[in-house]
Amino acid sequence: MPVYTYRCESCGVQFEKTQKFSDSPLTRCPECGKKELRKVYTPVGIVFKGSGFYATDHRSPSGQTRSGSSHSEEKSTASESKTVEAASSKPAETPAPAKTK
Repeated sequence: MPVYTYRCESCGVQFEKTQKFSDSPLTRCPECGKKELRKVYTPVGIVFKGSGFYATDHRSPSGQTRSGSSHSEEKSTASESKTVEAASSKPAETPAPAKTK
């Protein structure tokens, strides 16, 4: 079952409560008794453990790849190779037929 953190807007008390997903959220503060209780949302850290996850499986913030070339360099190389492919896939021009006498 998940653990929820609650904070009273009136008196400032903060506490954790284990509840089912189907349980309705608490609204009344256990300290002052006012209906000023709100859920506190905190960021969740994710840690991948196991043999299938590597330190190199994520992108670095600067856009560098494992080989050290930048992402923009890869794009330009890819577009250049497509241009070369397109040029080589064009049919060769056939020579004009020779005039006979």
